Amino acid sequence: MTSICLYFQVHQPFRLKWFWPNGEVKGNLEDYYFDTGLNEWTLHKVAGKCYWPATQNILANVDRLKGEKRKFKVSYSLSGCILEQMERWEPDLLELFKQLGETGCCEFLCETSHHSLSSLFEYRDEFKEQVLEHQQMVKDYLGQKPRVFRNTELLYHDTIAAEIEELKFKAIVTEGIERILEGWRSPNYLYTRKDGKLKVLLRNYGLSDDVGYRFSAQWWDGWPLSAEKYADWLSWTPGDTINIFMDYETFGEHQWEDTGIFYFLDAMPWKILEKENLEFNTPSEVVDRYHPRGEIKVPWYETVSWADMERDPSAWLGNHMQLLNFSELKRLEDIVKKSGREDFLKTWRKLQISDHFYYMCTKGMGDGSVHEYFSHHGNPFDAAINYHAVISDFKEKVITHNLKKGIDYLKGEQEPAVKRKKKKK
Repeated sequence: MTSICLYFQVHQPFRLKWFWPNGEVKGNLEDYYFDTGLNEWTLHKVAGKCYWPATQNILANVDRLKGEKRKFKVSYSLSGCILEQMERWEPDLLELFKQLGETGCCEFLCETSHHSLSSLFEYRDEFKEQVLEHQQMVKDYLGQKPRVFRNTELLYHDTIAAEIEELKFKAIVTEGIERILEGWRSPNYLYTRKDGKLKVLLRNYGLSDDVGYRFSAQWWDGWPLSAEKYADWLSWTPGDTINIFMDYETFGEHQWEDTGIFYFLDAMPWKILEKENLEFNTPSEVVDRYHPRGEIKVPWYETVSWADMERDPSAWLGNHMQLLNFSELKRLEDIVKKSGREDFLKTWRKLQISDHFYYMCTKGMGDGSVHEYFSHHGNPFDAAINYHAVISDFKEKVITHNLKKGIDYLKGEQEPAVKRKKKKK
């Protein structure tokens, strides 16, 4: 019996407003730097097109199949950003996700609290703090304590996996790209991290992108894709577990309703369960059920993600504008944490949201079109200039506050608030 492991990523960023510094903050820092009106409007729009109909569809099928021997099961990762936004602007939607979690057929995964790139910081404290913060958020909002981790955009290398194992997670998910499979292994099996016990689930990007990207592509030789055809493909695929991971916005937002995507979503679990060799399992169930088939080795300089053709960090850190702003962001860690101000910490973490750097990407061709689709900026240069204006203004406010409180800026650089591990000689 082959497991079908469905996982959906749910995330909306806190988008920056077009910023012009005026020195004086009227109200709170979020309204000063972030476009609250746009963020609320976008959540309502995407909720109406995707989150409400897709979740109601999935919950209905979970309920209909709950009495069967083989049930319909799903898993989600809801970023801390989307949880906060739903609590403020779509509380009934948050309750719907909680209701889905209470069925026993839905697992919620953990990630970084702010969908950030903190796993790529040289010093690891912030990454671990965000992981634990998100784990607590999921428990508070959704009633589950996650034991499986998915990093922002499936970013993965050996050090990240080792730290996740230290935090007592039992598994991590990432992209099943050929270069980490050494060209001959399959993503349809369970693995462990290098020199550790943490289990690694790999995304089958071909079968995932058939739905996420190619579903409505009339140039594709698989078009039109029906639930029956997709179930056949899954049934013919060898392996222990086929991990179908995709953005939740696939349903109704990326693939519009008139493409038939909701008919596909409604029929898919039934057509899959018609196959005697297929069943649905959550990531935790996959980990408990199968034995690993080897190790996944990914050094830091070959970091994996699920973005763009390269499937590496270049979507966020592939040009000088991105690297400059990322460097400025990282340098603020010590002085923000030394300030003792909660609003500074919250603002700094919202500036870590990976989307800000995604909007600065200057790639061309198909990848460039995807970046433009998600961005509310006119072009990547505007995105980079605007972000730099915000972070420069924010840095000035933090330093000014610290100096007034007697917290010396240079001293903060030399004696960081974040404890560093001494290198072994």
